[in-house]
Amino acid sequence: MPRHFGLILLFVAALTSAGCQPAAPPGADSSQPADSPTEITAVEGLAELSGQVAIDGSSTVYPVTEAVAEEFQAATSNRVRVTVGVSGTGGGFKKFARGEIDVSAASRPILKSEMAAAAENKIQFVELPVCFDALTVVVNPQNDWVDAITIDDLKKIWEPAAEGKVLKWSDVRPEWPDERMILYGPGADSGTFDYFTEAVVGKAKASRGDFTPSEDDNTLVQGVEGSKYALGYFGYAYYEANQKRLKALKIIPPGKNEGVAPSPETVLSGAYTPLSRPLFIYVNRQAAERPEVRKFCEFYLRNVPKLAQEVAYIPLPAEAYTQVLARLEKLAVGTAFGGEAQVGVPIQEILSRPLTP
Repeated sequence: MPRHFGLILLFVAALTSAGCQPAAPPGADSSQPADSPTEITAVEGLAELSGQVAIDGSSTVYPVTEAVAEEFQAATSNRVRVTVGVSGTGGGFKKFARGEIDVSAASRPILKSEMAAAAENKIQFVELPVCFDALTVVVNPQNDWVDAITIDDLKKIWEPAAEGKVLKWSDVRPEWPDERMILYGPGADSGTFDYFTEAVVGKAKASRGDFTPSEDDNTLVQGVEGSKYALGYFGYAYYEANQKRLKALKIIPPGKNEGVAPSPETVLSGAYTPLSRPLFIYVNRQAAERPEVRKFCEFYLRNVPKLAQEVAYIPLPAEAYTQVLARLEKLAVGTAFGGEAQVGVPIQEILSRPLTP
């Protein structure tokens, strides 16, 4: 198993000793033989670095960021300390806007309110797409009545009007069981919550409230695993790491009849719509003047194509990384999304758009 999962597995071991049955962290599979070390792409100038890089934000982006951080620390002989927190996309942007962290990891683009909060503190940002994710809808493996689900069915389950009304599986489709649905999803500070509600309901943060929320995707995994009538959603990496314990539903896009399973192939082909999405890191423009922060971001972009695959994320096309590295080199400030929640935007369109500071 690659060395950069050591810290994650120590956390899992602590949960186990406390009597919990934790979900497997992305990239960890104890049934497989140990992997050979990842071949890391060298970045010039690391030997002279020292200092600290502070990161916080998305639980979805955490596994790949933690992998990069551990490799970067090793490459600097631990002279640079990188801390990676998990307070959710929204929580990370709050800390970012206050100047408490150098880098914010996000599973959706920055919003106007977050841009305004950063501007109040004279904080500029550089938006760096790093990889793709497939937002995955999961049920318990004992669920034998649904293998594929439409976006309309998901909307019927999750829209605000469903609260207190759509309570049983049969309330969605009469041929489904007359049993109460047990719903699990990310909390309101999660970028996954924002993206899912925008893609499914049509408005970010528009959701029923009578479900079990958590910013910890492992908690959601355990919840769905624990009930035959459960349904939940989170990033693909957490499903891939726990696929023996969960069942992923195929998604039937609007206007289509066939369901599409989440996978690297369906994300890159554009078939897994509208639940495929880019993931980001946002770097504080002033912090990026510090060599350790600038070099960390460069190291991230040069090594994330390989490290992302190890933790079940989907790399961007090679030409996209060239463009993102050029954006970092220029420290080009702003977002390609104008502070608006948007879904289904191809990566080349994202990188060709003008940036809104």
